[in-house]
Amino acid sequence: MARPALRIDAVLVQAVIAGALSFAHLHDLAAAAGQTGWKAWAYPVSVDLLLVAAWRRLRADGPSRLAWCWFLIALVASLGANVATAGLLDLNDVPAWLRILVAAWPALAFMGGTLLAHSPADPSPAPPAPSAPAPDSAPAPDSGPETDHDPAVAESSRVPEPVAALEPEETPTLPTATPVPAALVAHARKVADDHHARTGARIDTDTLRARLGVPPHLAHAIAAQLT
Repeated sequence: MARPALRIDAVLVQAVIAGALSFAHLHDLAAAAGQTGWKAWAYPVSVDLLLVAAWRRLRADGPSRLAWCWFLIALVASLGANVATAGLLDLNDVPAWLRILVAAWPALAFMGGTLLAHSPADPSPAPPAPSAPAPDSAPAPDSGPETDHDPAVAESSRVPEPVAALEPEETPTLPTATPVPAALVAHARKVADDHHARTGARIDTDTLRARLGVPPHLAHAIAAQLT
């Protein structure tokens, strides 16, 4: 099996060149700030490793404030060294504040690397548990496309409501006969005769009740005995 030919990747070459230049700028700045010998070469390694560690933390665990914070710190240190060695800063007369920053960098990089390596990732919120469907929310069974919207079929399939049994009509109860005293009947007969003699007509029940001053049911009972 033939081995694939070695191809030169332009992006990889560009990354190697940019990394070498940044490495050299960091070395020059550290040397100008008083870090001589192997210490000047350790500074660019520390900055680049912190930048790579923060980037890998972002790629592996997703965005987090810790990873973004140390990524920006390492990026500012790298960019600051590149800009400072571009002629804007006299490397023969480095200001005191820059010497302080370069001297404090090892402790800062050690703390950042330790936090990136041993801090747990930000816990992602757990998805909410699915709620159980309500008993009345179950879908109704499909009764077919033809019967769903046909009013005639729906009317025929409706269950008839039970018809209440007709109650038998109550027969009115006849009022019981009211006992009338014989003296009252005799007096009523005289009143009726007097009314007939004056008017020539039989006395009606209302007139009899008015003449005698009795209740209606008693007047009806007296009139029944007069007939």
